[in-house]
Amino acid sequence: MSRILIIEDDMDLQEGLTYFLEKEGYEILTAGTKKAGMEIIRKGLCDLILLDCNLPDGSGFDICAEAQEYGDVPILMLTARDTEMDEVKALEMGVADYMSKPFSIAVLKARIRKILQGRKPENRLVSGGITLEKDSCKVYKNGEEIRCSKVEYQLLMYFMENRGQVLSKEQILERVWDSQGKFVDENTLSVNIRRLRAKIEDDPKHPSLIRTVHGIGYIWRSEEG
Repeated sequence: MSRILIIEDDMDLQEGLTYFLEKEGYEILTAGTKKAGMEIIRKGLCDLILLDCNLPDGSGFDICAEAQEYGDVPILMLTARDTEMDEVKALEMGVADYMSKPFSIAVLKARIRKILQGRKPENRLVSGGITLEKDSCKVYKNGEEIRCSKVEYQLLMYFMENRGQVLSKEQILERVWDSQGKFVDENTLSVNIRRLRAKIEDDPKHPSLIRTVHGIGYIWRSEEG
């Protein structure tokens, strides 16, 4: 299920878009201000952003610029200002598409499908202050690079790719070790989880990123869904 973040201060339009897009099977996140929208973007929770050009505390163009620091999430900009200059500026900043209000819901849905279908695999994972770069195999905590072993890197990537989902110990062992033809026991998993927590958690004894689900396995930041 794709997640769409709607950043729109017109509550009637925000609610209407939420209603129609949820009927299409999308999971919807909403924000009415630049500040609230950026808080969600920083967590790396969305696959597409529907962005109003004018917000009460800033410009949609500012969000376009800042969002690039937190991943390559496509943006479809919505604006009441039907000017060629705004459209050119938006496209030059790298937005995936641009629509002027009022617009057809049917056309909007079609454009959303086209953007999501053509989206390249995400090469950067961002959540909870942790950034994982797949191309370079590097990990950063609050902008500072941290060194991870191959197993720690694979564990972290698996958790971040499945944030909000409970992963059983068996699933993790099969994904990280058994896929390489190696057999290990649960103790090996717990040792590597402990080592990874020591590197990424602010307080490894009370982890907030990789949480234990007793009797089952682990989950990455459940409050972020």
